[in-house]
Amino acid sequence: MKKIQPVILAGGVGSRLWPLSRELYPKQLLQLTDNTSLLQTTLLRVSQLPDILPPVVVVGEEHRFITRKQIDELDGYNEYTILLEPMGRNTAPAICGAVHFCNGMEEDIVFLVLPADHVVMNQNIFNDAVERAVLLADEGYVVTFGVKPTSPETGYGYIEGGDGQRIQSFKEKPGIELARKYLEEGSYFWNSGMFAFSEATFASEMEKHGPEMYGCMAEAVERGEVDDRFFRFEKNAMGRCPADSIDYALMEKSDKVAMVVAENLGWSDIGSWQALWDILDKDNSGNVTQGNVLLEDTENCLVRAEEMLIATVGLEDTLVVETADALLVAPLSRSQDVKKIVTRLKKERRKEFSFHRTVYRPWGSYTVLEESPRFQIKRITVSPGAKLSLQMHHHRYEHWVVVTGTAKVVNGDREILLHENESTYIPVGTRHRLENPGVIDLELIEVQIGSYLGEDDIVRFEDVYGRQE
Repeated sequence: MKKIQPVILAGGVGSRLWPLSRELYPKQLLQLTDNTSLLQTTLLRVSQLPDILPPVVVVGEEHRFITRKQIDELDGYNEYTILLEPMGRNTAPAICGAVHFCNGMEEDIVFLVLPADHVVMNQNIFNDAVERAVLLADEGYVVTFGVKPTSPETGYGYIEGGDGQRIQSFKEKPGIELARKYLEEGSYFWNSGMFAFSEATFASEMEKHGPEMYGCMAEAVERGEVDDRFFRFEKNAMGRCPADSIDYALMEKSDKVAMVVAENLGWSDIGSWQALWDILDKDNSGNVTQGNVLLEDTENCLVRAEEMLIATVGLEDTLVVETADALLVAPLSRSQDVKKIVTRLKKERRKEFSFHRTVYRPWGSYTVLEESPRFQIKRITVSPGAKLSLQMHHHRYEHWVVVTGTAKVVNGDREILLHENESTYIPVGTRHRLENPGVIDLELIEVQIGSYLGEDDIVRFEDVYGRQE
Protein backbone atom coordinates (compact mmCIF):
# COMPACT_ATOMS: atom_id res chain seq x y z
CA MET A 1 0.00 0.00 0.00
CA LYS A 2 1.25 3.47 -0.86
CA LYS A 3 2.17 5.97 1.81
CA ILE A 4 -0.74 8.16 2.87
CA GLN A 5 -0.45 11.89 3.47
CA PRO A 6 -3.31 12.96 5.76
CA VAL A 7 -4.70 16.46 5.28
CA ILE A 8 -7.05 17.42 8.11
CA LEU A 9 -9.37 20.35 7.38
CA ALA A 10 -9.95 22.05 10.73
CA GLY A 11 -11.52 25.36 9.73
CA GLY A 12 -15.13 26.41 10.20
CA VAL A 13 -17.30 27.18 13.20
CA GLY A 14 -20.15 24.65 13.34
CA SER A 15 -22.69 27.33 14.20
CA ARG A 16 -25.57 24.85 14.64
CA LEU A 17 -23.85 23.60 17.81
CA TRP A 18 -24.05 26.95 19.58
CA PRO A 19 -23.81 27.74 22.49
CA LEU A 20 -20.98 25.20 22.82
CA SER A 21 -19.40 26.12 19.50
CA ARG A 22 -18.19 29.72 19.16
CA GLU A 23 -16.24 31.60 16.52
CA LEU A 24 -13.01 31.36 18.56
CA TYR A 25 -13.72 27.85 19.92
CA PRO A 26 -15.33 25.97 17.02
CA LYS A 27 -16.89 22.52 16.75
CA GLN A 28 -13.74 20.57 15.94
CA LEU A 29 -12.21 21.62 19.29
CA LEU A 30 -15.18 20.43 21.37
CA GLN A 31 -15.47 17.20 23.33
CA LEU A 32 -18.89 16.01 22.15
CA THR A 33 -18.77 12.21 22.17
CA ASP A 34 -16.05 11.38 24.74
CA ASN A 35 -13.12 13.00 26.55
CA THR A 36 -11.27 13.87 23.33
CA SER A 37 -12.15 16.64 20.91
CA LEU A 38 -13.39 15.88 17.40
CA LEU A 39 -10.01 17.03 16.03
CA GLN A 40 -8.15 14.71 18.39
CA THR A 41 -10.49 11.84 17.54
CA THR A 42 -9.84 12.37 13.82
CA LEU A 43 -6.08 12.33 14.34
CA LEU A 44 -6.30 9.17 16.45
CA ARG A 45 -8.40 7.52 13.73
CA VAL A 46 -5.79 8.41 11.11
CA SER A 47 -2.99 7.06 13.28
CA GLN A 48 -4.50 3.55 12.97
CA LEU A 49 -3.90 3.46 9.21
CA PRO A 50 -0.81 1.73 7.77
CA ASP A 51 1.98 3.63 6.00
CA ILE A 52 0.84 6.97 7.37
CA LEU A 53 2.92 10.16 7.07
CA PRO A 54 2.90 13.01 9.62
CA PRO A 55 -0.40 14.87 9.25
CA VAL A 56 -0.93 18.32 7.82
CA VAL A 57 -3.69 20.25 9.62
CA VAL A 58 -5.26 23.30 7.97
CA VAL A 59 -6.72 25.86 10.40
CA GLY A 60 -7.68 29.50 10.58
CA GLU A 61 -5.07 31.87 11.96
CA GLU A 62 -7.13 32.61 15.08
CA HIS A 63 -7.30 28.92 16.10
CA ARG A 64 -3.63 28.10 15.71
CA PHE A 65 -2.53 27.89 19.35
CA ILE A 66 -5.43 25.89 20.76
CA THR A 67 -5.14 23.52 17.77
CA ARG A 68 -1.45 23.00 18.51
CA LYS A 69 -2.20 22.46 22.20
CA GLN A 70 -4.76 19.77 21.43
CA ILE A 71 -2.41 17.95 19.05
CA ASP A 72 0.42 18.09 21.58
CA GLU A 73 -1.85 16.45 24.16
CA LEU A 74 -2.00 13.28 22.04
CA ASP A 75 0.55 10.54 22.65
CA GLY A 76 2.73 9.78 19.65
CA TYR A 77 2.04 12.94 17.64
CA ASN A 78 5.52 14.40 17.67
CA GLU A 79 5.56 15.25 13.97
CA TYR A 80 2.92 17.37 12.26
CA THR A 81 2.51 20.69 10.47
CA ILE A 82 -0.23 23.25 10.93
CA LEU A 83 -1.05 25.30 7.82
CA LEU A 84 -2.54 28.70 8.66
CA GLU A 85 -5.23 30.30 6.52
CA PRO A 86 -5.21 34.12 6.77
CA MET A 87 -8.90 34.04 5.81
CA GLY A 88 -11.56 31.40 5.19
CA ARG A 89 -11.92 30.54 1.47
CA ASN A 90 -13.81 27.22 1.69
CA THR A 91 -12.37 23.74 1.18
CA ALA A 92 -10.91 23.91 -2.35
CA PRO A 93 -8.21 26.55 -1.66
CA ALA A 94 -7.31 24.80 1.60
CA ILE A 95 -6.79 21.48 -0.17
CA CYS A 96 -4.85 23.11 -3.03
CA GLY A 97 -2.59 24.83 -0.52
CA ALA A 98 -1.93 21.59 1.35
CA VAL A 99 -1.04 19.77 -1.88
CA HIS A 100 1.37 22.52 -2.94
CA PHE A 101 2.93 22.59 0.53
CA CYS A 102 3.59 18.81 0.45
CA ASN A 103 4.96 18.87 -3.10
CA GLY A 104 8.28 17.02 -3.22
CA MET A 105 8.35 15.98 0.44
CA GLU A 106 7.65 12.33 -0.39
CA GLU A 107 7.45 10.44 -3.67
CA ASP A 108 4.54 8.28 -4.73
CA ILE A 109 2.02 9.20 -2.05
CA VAL A 110 -1.77 9.41 -1.87
CA PHE A 111 -3.43 12.35 -0.15
CA LEU A 112 -6.24 11.54 2.27
CA VAL A 113 -8.36 14.62 3.00
CA LEU A 114 -10.59 14.46 6.08
CA PRO A 115 -12.74 17.03 7.88
CA ALA A 116 -11.67 17.42 11.51
CA ASP A 117 -15.19 17.65 12.90
CA HIS A 118 -16.81 14.37 11.81
CA VAL A 119 -17.43 11.16 13.72
CA VAL A 120 -16.64 7.65 12.46
CA MET A 121 -17.69 4.87 14.82
CA ASN A 122 -16.28 1.84 12.97
CA GLN A 123 -12.51 1.99 12.61
CA ASN A 124 -12.20 -1.30 10.70
CA ILE A 125 -14.68 -0.25 8.01
CA PHE A 126 -12.93 3.10 7.77
CA ASN A 127 -9.57 1.39 7.27
CA ASP A 128 -11.05 -0.85 4.57
CA ALA A 129 -12.63 2.12 2.77
CA VAL A 130 -9.33 4.01 2.81
CA GLU A 131 -7.50 0.98 1.41
CA ARG A 132 -9.97 0.76 -1.50
CA ALA A 133 -9.76 4.51 -2.07
CA VAL A 134 -5.96 4.39 -2.24
CA LEU A 135 -6.12 1.73 -4.94
CA LEU A 136 -8.53 3.85 -7.00
CA ALA A 137 -6.40 6.95 -6.47
CA ASP A 138 -3.41 5.01 -7.78
CA GLU A 139 -5.42 4.31 -10.93
CA GLY A 140 -5.77 8.04 -11.57
CA TYR A 141 -9.08 8.90 -9.90
CA VAL A 142 -10.05 11.62 -7.48
CA VAL A 143 -11.95 9.50 -4.96
CA THR A 144 -14.73 10.53 -2.64
CA PHE A 145 -16.30 8.47 0.12
CA GLY A 146 -20.05 7.86 -0.14
CA VAL A 147 -21.80 6.75 3.02
CA LYS A 148 -24.76 4.38 2.75
CA PRO A 149 -27.69 6.41 4.16
CA THR A 150 -29.72 5.05 7.06
CA SER A 151 -32.34 7.81 7.19
CA PRO A 152 -33.69 10.62 4.96
CA GLU A 153 -31.28 13.31 6.13
CA THR A 154 -31.82 16.88 4.90
CA GLY A 155 -28.57 18.22 6.36
CA TYR A 156 -26.24 16.28 4.02
CA GLY A 157 -25.38 16.57 0.35
CA TYR A 158 -25.89 13.39 -1.69
CA ILE A 159 -23.97 11.52 -4.38
CA GLU A 160 -25.83 9.64 -7.10
CA GLY A 161 -23.94 6.45 -7.90
CA GLY A 162 -23.33 5.16 -11.42
CA ASP A 163 -21.78 1.99 -12.79
CA GLY A 164 -19.21 0.44 -10.47
CA GLN A 165 -17.29 3.16 -8.68
CA ARG A 166 -18.35 5.89 -11.12
CA ILE A 167 -20.42 8.89 -10.03
CA GLN A 168 -23.54 9.99 -11.86
CA SER A 169 -24.06 13.36 -10.14
CA PHE A 170 -23.73 15.42 -6.95
CA LYS A 171 -26.87 16.70 -5.22
CA GLU A 172 -27.35 19.65 -2.89
CA LYS A 173 -29.00 19.18 0.51
CA PRO A 174 -32.56 18.05 -0.29
CA GLY A 175 -35.92 18.69 1.31
CA ILE A 176 -37.44 15.88 3.34
CA GLU A 177 -39.56 14.41 0.50
CA LEU A 178 -36.61 14.28 -1.89
CA ALA A 179 -34.41 12.82 0.85
CA ARG A 180 -36.97 10.05 1.34
CA LYS A 181 -36.94 9.37 -2.40
CA TYR A 182 -33.11 9.15 -2.40
CA LEU A 183 -33.27 6.65 0.47
CA GLU A 184 -35.89 4.50 -1.27
CA GLU A 185 -34.07 4.38 -4.60
CA GLY A 186 -30.91 3.01 -3.00
CA SER A 187 -28.45 4.54 -5.48
CA TYR A 188 -27.83 7.72 -3.49
CA PHE A 189 -25.20 8.13 -0.79
CA TRP A 190 -24.36 10.75 1.80
CA ASN A 191 -21.50 12.98 0.69
CA SER A 192 -18.99 12.57 3.51
CA GLY A 193 -16.52 15.27 2.43
CA MET A 194 -13.61 12.79 2.55
CA PHE A 195 -11.30 12.43 -0.47
CA ALA A 196 -8.26 10.53 -1.73
CA PHE A 197 -6.08 11.29 -4.76
CA SER A 198 -2.53 11.29 -6.05
CA GLU A 199 -0.72 14.58 -6.43
CA ALA A 200 -0.37 14.10 -10.20
CA THR A 201 -4.09 13.48 -10.74
CA PHE A 202 -5.15 16.36 -8.51
CA ALA A 203 -2.73 18.78 -10.17
CA SER A 204 -3.83 17.77 -13.66
CA GLU A 205 -7.54 18.09 -12.86
CA MET A 206 -7.21 21.41 -11.00
CA GLU A 207 -5.14 22.92 -13.80
CA LYS A 208 -7.93 21.87 -16.16
CA HIS A 209 -10.94 22.94 -14.08
CA GLY A 210 -9.60 25.53 -11.61
CA PRO A 211 -6.30 26.95 -12.89
CA GLU A 212 -6.77 30.35 -11.24
CA MET A 213 -7.30 28.84 -7.80
CA TYR A 214 -4.50 26.32 -8.17
CA GLY A 215 -2.09 29.04 -9.30
CA CYS A 216 -3.07 31.43 -6.50
CA MET A 217 -2.45 28.78 -3.86
CA ALA A 218 0.89 27.86 -5.46
CA GLU A 219 1.86 31.50 -4.99
CA ALA A 220 0.44 31.53 -1.44
CA VAL A 221 2.74 28.62 -0.58
CA GLU A 222 5.77 29.98 -2.43
CA ARG A 223 5.46 33.30 -0.60
CA GLY A 224 4.34 31.77 2.68
CA GLU A 225 6.33 31.77 5.91
CA VAL A 226 7.46 29.07 8.33
CA ASP A 227 6.84 29.83 12.00
CA ASP A 228 7.92 26.87 14.17
CA ARG A 229 5.21 24.20 13.71
CA PHE A 230 3.16 26.63 11.63
CA PHE A 231 3.25 27.53 7.96
CA ARG A 232 1.32 30.66 7.03
CA PHE A 233 -0.17 31.01 3.52
CA GLU A 234 0.59 34.42 2.02
CA LYS A 235 -2.48 36.58 2.52
CA ASN A 236 -2.72 38.52 -0.74
CA ALA A 237 -2.31 35.46 -2.97
CA MET A 238 -4.88 33.45 -1.04
CA GLY A 239 -7.22 36.42 -1.03
CA ARG A 240 -7.40 36.26 -4.83
CA CYS A 241 -8.72 32.66 -4.72
CA PRO A 242 -12.38 31.99 -5.45
CA ALA A 243 -14.09 30.86 -2.23
CA ASP A 244 -15.32 27.50 -3.55
CA SER A 245 -15.88 24.05 -2.10
CA ILE A 246 -13.88 21.19 -3.58
CA ASP A 247 -17.16 19.67 -4.82
CA TYR A 248 -17.97 22.77 -6.87
CA ALA A 249 -14.39 23.54 -7.95
CA LEU A 250 -13.46 20.02 -9.06
CA MET A 251 -15.66 17.04 -8.24
CA GLU A 252 -18.74 18.19 -10.18
CA LYS A 253 -16.64 19.04 -13.26
CA SER A 254 -14.06 16.28 -13.53
CA ASP A 255 -14.52 13.01 -15.43
CA LYS A 256 -11.81 11.42 -13.26
CA VAL A 257 -13.92 11.08 -10.12
CA ALA A 258 -14.87 7.81 -8.42
CA MET A 259 -16.63 6.79 -5.22
CA VAL A 260 -15.88 4.27 -2.51
CA VAL A 261 -19.07 3.22 -0.72
CA ALA A 262 -18.80 2.74 3.03
CA GLU A 263 -21.66 0.86 4.69
CA ASN A 264 -22.07 0.66 8.49
CA LEU A 265 -19.32 3.24 8.89
CA GLY A 266 -21.09 4.95 11.78
CA TRP A 267 -20.40 8.32 10.14
CA SER A 268 -21.89 11.67 11.08
CA ASP A 269 -20.80 15.25 10.46
CA ILE A 270 -22.59 16.24 13.70
CA GLY A 271 -24.10 19.17 11.87
CA SER A 272 -26.76 19.75 14.53
CA TRP A 273 -27.75 18.82 18.08
CA GLN A 274 -30.23 16.35 16.58
CA ALA A 275 -27.36 14.62 14.78
CA LEU A 276 -25.43 14.38 18.05
CA TRP A 277 -28.49 12.93 19.82
CA ASP A 278 -28.80 10.36 17.02
CA ILE A 279 -25.33 8.85 17.59
CA LEU A 280 -24.95 9.00 21.39
CA ASP A 281 -26.04 6.34 23.86
CA LYS A 282 -29.44 6.96 25.42
CA ASP A 283 -31.16 5.95 28.64
CA ASN A 284 -34.31 3.81 28.74
CA SER A 285 -36.43 6.90 28.02
CA GLY A 286 -34.41 7.93 24.97
CA ASN A 287 -32.54 10.75 26.70
CA VAL A 288 -28.95 11.86 26.15
CA THR A 289 -27.54 13.62 29.20
CA GLN A 290 -24.14 15.18 29.81
CA GLY A 291 -23.03 16.97 32.96
CA ASN A 292 -25.01 17.66 36.14
CA VAL A 293 -28.53 16.73 35.04
CA LEU A 294 -31.68 15.50 36.82
CA LEU A 295 -34.63 14.29 34.75
CA GLU A 296 -38.19 13.65 35.85
CA ASP A 297 -40.83 12.31 33.43
CA THR A 298 -38.61 13.31 30.48
CA GLU A 299 -38.35 11.48 27.17
CA ASN A 300 -36.27 11.69 23.97
CA CYS A 301 -34.35 14.80 25.04
CA LEU A 302 -30.76 16.00 24.83
CA VAL A 303 -29.79 17.84 28.02
CA ARG A 304 -26.21 19.09 28.48
CA ALA A 305 -25.01 21.04 31.52
CA GLU A 306 -21.61 22.71 31.54
CA GLU A 307 -21.64 24.84 34.70
CA MET A 308 -24.79 24.25 36.77
CA LEU A 309 -27.48 21.72 37.61
CA ILE A 310 -30.22 21.35 34.98
CA ALA A 311 -33.46 19.76 36.16
CA THR A 312 -36.34 18.95 33.79
CA VAL A 313 -39.92 17.86 34.43
CA GLY A 314 -42.33 16.60 31.78
CA LEU A 315 -40.22 17.39 28.70
CA GLU A 316 -40.39 15.52 25.42
CA ASP A 317 -38.25 15.80 22.29
CA THR A 318 -36.46 18.87 23.64
CA LEU A 319 -32.94 20.26 23.45
CA VAL A 320 -31.44 22.00 26.52
CA VAL A 321 -27.82 23.14 26.43
CA GLU A 322 -26.30 25.36 29.14
CA THR A 323 -22.93 27.11 29.27
CA ALA A 324 -21.58 29.72 31.68
CA ASP A 325 -23.01 32.59 29.63
CA ALA A 326 -25.86 31.14 27.55
CA LEU A 327 -28.84 28.76 27.66
CA LEU A 328 -30.45 27.20 24.59
CA VAL A 329 -33.88 25.57 24.71
CA ALA A 330 -35.60 24.30 21.54
CA PRO A 331 -37.51 21.38 20.08
CA LEU A 332 -34.90 18.81 19.15
CA SER A 333 -36.44 18.58 15.68
CA ARG A 334 -35.63 22.26 15.07
CA SER A 335 -31.96 22.07 16.04
CA GLN A 336 -30.95 23.08 12.49
CA ASP A 337 -32.56 26.48 13.19
CA VAL A 338 -29.97 27.26 15.88
CA LYS A 339 -27.97 28.79 13.04
CA LYS A 340 -30.58 31.58 12.90
CA ILE A 341 -29.72 32.55 16.47
CA VAL A 342 -26.03 32.58 15.62
CA THR A 343 -26.72 34.84 12.63
CA ARG A 344 -28.50 37.30 14.91
CA LEU A 345 -25.69 37.20 17.47
CA LYS A 346 -23.17 38.00 14.76
CA LYS A 347 -25.29 40.79 13.28
CA GLU A 348 -25.77 42.37 16.71
CA ARG A 349 -22.03 41.97 17.46
CA ARG A 350 -22.67 40.16 20.71
CA LYS A 351 -19.70 38.58 22.40
CA GLU A 352 -21.59 35.29 22.79
CA PHE A 353 -21.03 34.77 19.06
CA SER A 354 -17.24 34.70 19.44
CA PHE A 355 -16.29 33.90 23.03
CA HIS A 356 -17.03 31.68 25.99
CA ARG A 357 -16.48 32.98 29.52
CA THR A 358 -13.21 31.05 29.37
CA VAL A 359 -10.97 32.23 26.53
CA TYR A 360 -7.86 30.28 25.50
CA ARG A 361 -4.61 32.02 24.68
CA PRO A 362 -1.20 30.62 23.63
CA TRP A 363 0.07 31.17 27.18
CA GLY A 364 -2.95 29.62 28.96
CA SER A 365 -6.46 30.97 29.51
CA TYR A 366 -8.59 33.51 31.30
CA THR A 367 -12.12 33.24 32.67
CA VAL A 368 -14.38 36.24 33.22
CA LEU A 369 -15.83 35.85 36.73
CA GLU A 370 -17.72 39.14 36.90
CA GLU A 371 -18.08 42.20 34.71
CA SER A 372 -19.56 45.64 35.07
CA PRO A 373 -19.28 48.91 33.10
CA ARG A 374 -16.42 50.09 35.36
CA PHE A 375 -14.76 46.91 36.60
CA GLN A 376 -14.05 43.31 35.56
CA ILE A 377 -12.73 40.32 37.50
CA LYS A 378 -10.85 37.51 35.76
CA ARG A 379 -9.17 34.27 36.76
CA ILE A 380 -5.94 34.00 34.76
CA THR A 381 -4.06 30.71 34.29
CA VAL A 382 -0.53 30.78 32.83
CA SER A 383 1.11 27.50 31.78
CA PRO A 384 4.58 26.60 33.12
CA GLY A 385 7.29 28.49 31.22
CA ALA A 386 4.77 30.67 29.37
CA LYS A 387 4.55 34.45 29.41
CA LEU A 388 2.21 37.13 28.20
CA SER A 389 3.29 39.95 25.90
CA LEU A 390 5.01 43.08 27.18
CA GLN A 391 2.07 45.45 26.98
CA MET A 392 0.23 48.49 28.28
CA HIS A 393 -3.34 49.78 28.44
CA HIS A 394 -4.67 53.27 27.79
CA HIS A 395 -7.88 53.03 29.81
CA ARG A 396 -7.58 50.52 32.64
CA TYR A 397 -5.74 49.84 35.88
CA GLU A 398 -5.02 46.26 36.97
CA HIS A 399 -4.60 44.51 40.32
CA TRP A 400 -3.06 41.02 40.34
CA VAL A 401 -3.32 38.60 43.29
CA VAL A 402 -1.51 35.24 43.06
CA VAL A 403 -3.62 32.23 44.10
CA THR A 404 -1.23 29.38 43.27
CA GLY A 405 2.24 29.18 41.73
CA THR A 406 4.85 31.88 41.23
CA ALA A 407 4.54 34.99 39.05
CA LYS A 408 7.44 36.83 37.49
CA VAL A 409 6.16 40.35 36.84
CA VAL A 410 7.53 43.29 34.89
CA ASN A 411 5.81 46.40 36.28
CA GLY A 412 7.24 49.54 34.76
CA ASP A 413 10.96 49.65 35.62
CA ARG A 414 10.68 46.89 38.24
CA GLU A 415 10.90 43.12 37.92
CA ILE A 416 9.44 41.25 40.88
CA LEU A 417 8.54 37.72 41.97
CA LEU A 418 5.12 37.15 43.53
CA HIS A 419 4.11 34.07 45.48
CA GLU A 420 0.79 32.81 46.82
CA ASN A 421 -1.33 35.57 48.42
CA GLU A 422 0.99 38.32 47.18
CA SER A 423 -0.15 41.08 44.81
CA THR A 424 0.86 44.01 42.63
CA TYR A 425 -0.88 47.08 41.17
CA ILE A 426 -0.34 48.24 37.58
CA PRO A 427 -1.28 51.87 36.84
CA VAL A 428 -2.80 52.89 33.51
CA GLY A 429 -0.18 53.45 30.79
CA THR A 430 2.46 51.29 32.53
CA ARG A 431 4.37 48.68 30.58
CA HIS A 432 3.92 45.28 32.20
CA ARG A 433 4.36 41.57 31.60
CA LEU A 434 3.31 38.38 33.40
CA GLU A 435 5.37 35.19 33.29
CA ASN A 436 5.24 31.77 34.94
CA PRO A 437 8.81 30.68 35.78
CA GLY A 438 7.60 27.62 37.71
CA VAL A 439 6.71 24.01 36.90
CA ILE A 440 3.03 24.18 37.88
CA ASP A 441 0.24 26.38 36.54
CA LEU A 442 0.24 29.96 37.76
CA GLU A 443 -3.26 31.05 38.76
CA LEU A 444 -4.13 34.58 39.77
CA ILE A 445 -7.11 36.88 40.13
CA GLU A 446 -7.05 40.06 38.04
CA VAL A 447 -9.25 43.03 38.90
CA GLN A 448 -9.55 45.58 36.09
CA ILE A 449 -10.88 49.10 36.77
CA GLY A 450 -11.34 51.79 34.16
CA SER A 451 -13.55 53.61 31.70
CA TYR A 452 -13.03 50.98 28.96
CA LEU A 453 -12.24 47.30 29.55
CA GLY A 454 -12.28 45.85 26.01
CA GLU A 455 -9.66 43.32 24.89
CA ASP A 456 -8.63 45.69 22.09
CA ASP A 457 -7.14 48.11 24.65
CA ILE A 458 -3.78 46.34 24.44
CA VAL A 459 -0.59 47.84 23.01
CA ARG A 460 1.99 45.09 22.56
CA PHE A 461 5.72 45.92 22.55
CA GLU A 462 7.10 42.35 22.59
CA ASP A 463 5.36 39.02 22.09
CA VAL A 464 6.93 35.58 21.84
CA TYR A 465 3.87 34.33 19.92
CA GLY A 466 4.13 36.85 17.09
CA ARG A 467 0.84 38.62 17.84
CA GLN A 468 0.44 42.22 16.79
CA GLU A 469 -1.34 45.13 18.48
